[in-house]
Amino acid sequence: MTDQVQSVQPVELTPDAVTLLRFGAVTRNAHRIHYDTEFARSEGLAGPVVMAQLHGCLFHRAAAEFVGPGGRVREVSWQNRTPAYAGDRLVVTGEVRSVDPAGGEITLDLVERCGPEGVVCCRGHAVVIPPQDGDVVPL
Repeated sequence: MTDQVQSVQPVELTPDAVTLLRFGAVTRNAHRIHYDTEFARSEGLAGPVVMAQLHGCLFHRAAAEFVGPGGRVREVSWQNRTPAYAGDRLVVTGEVRSVDPAGGEITLDLVERCGPEGVVCCRGHAVVIPPQDGDVVPL
């Protein structure tokens, strides 16, 4: 690896109300702020909000795509900073923070921006393990 900072390719999603409803069903997150516009507004929100687990899935996807086939995502951590809403374009990007020369683990700093202004809605990191010689790459 060179001294040049290695970037994580962007991962994008624009979840609509149906996506949030389905994701909530799959993850058993039935809180009304994720699918009921009027209820979300009564709670002081602009509309249905993206659930934290969906942000985590996007962080995981960015890490998995970075490490590639045969690599592993060992850890993902993030902190929500501001709400993202149904219809907001979410974009996760990042860069390599460090590489452990002994074990080969790579730590990625990740950030997710949302909406037309690109406001930071989440920050976090992931630790990935690149494929080793002899690893079987799934088809």
